[in-house]
Amino acid sequence: MNTSQVTVNHHADHPGFAGAAGLLCAAVFLAMGRANARLALDIASVSATDRVVDIGCGPGVAVRAAARRGARATGIDPASVMLRVARAVTRTSDRVDWFEGTAESLPVPTGEATVVWSLATVHHWKDVTKGLAEAHRVLAPGGRVLAIERQAADGATGLASHGWTRQQAESFAAQCRTAGFDDVRVEGRGAGRGAVWWVHGVKPWGKSYRAEPSIVVLMTAMPASIIASTSPAASSGSRSAVQEKPELPSLFATTCAAPL
Repeated sequence: MNTSQVTVNHHADHPGFAGAAGLLCAAVFLAMGRANARLALDIASVSATDRVVDIGCGPGVAVRAAARRGARATGIDPASVMLRVARAVTRTSDRVDWFEGTAESLPVPTGEATVVWSLATVHHWKDVTKGLAEAHRVLAPGGRVLAIERQAADGATGLASHGWTRQQAESFAAQCRTAGFDDVRVEGRGAGRGAVWWVHGVKPWGKSYRAEPSIVVLMTAMPASIIASTSPAASSGSRSAVQEKPELPSLFATTCAAPL
């Protein structure tokens, strides 16, 4: 079987969290989510210049951790009970936002984020292809995508299957590449019950975001007299308007040629 065909959202049929059971799960996630939050911050190298989107944020442990680093962070979750807990335990901050939503339809403007992560939730996504397309859409060029999942044994069932095998981690990485991400890596971290897989990729810079150096340098660094001498108007003896323009500064040529 092709690696990319291995199912990574094998718990997509999960009914979600609500009511008293949802509150209990939120309390558990508050206690257990700190390790993944710390790992995500380190892998993505989150800083005060970042805009982080957390897909499936739960009670918001990783969102608050990103905000403490100075980043602006947005938590998105399909369960209203999780968002109620997240708001209740979060101090008022202009760096944190909460929205109800899903991986397949993120309530975030295009190109708004520099980091998009999903911590122990991809295995619940309804549609991985759409989820990755949305992550790609909301990321600015050069932005990072990250998924962390608990390591699960082959053939695991029940709660033990809420995570990924090595093959599933590799499958998600292959799907990230298909979705347009570059520099996609898969690594394992930890041992025993705390062991996780993480997959990290980068949204590449498109042609529309980079100048074409060979063309721009030629057209801006060339003296006007040379341009005029090679033009049809110059060969016919007439005076071209371009001859009246002074030579463009070399600094301008260098600036235009450099990638943004």
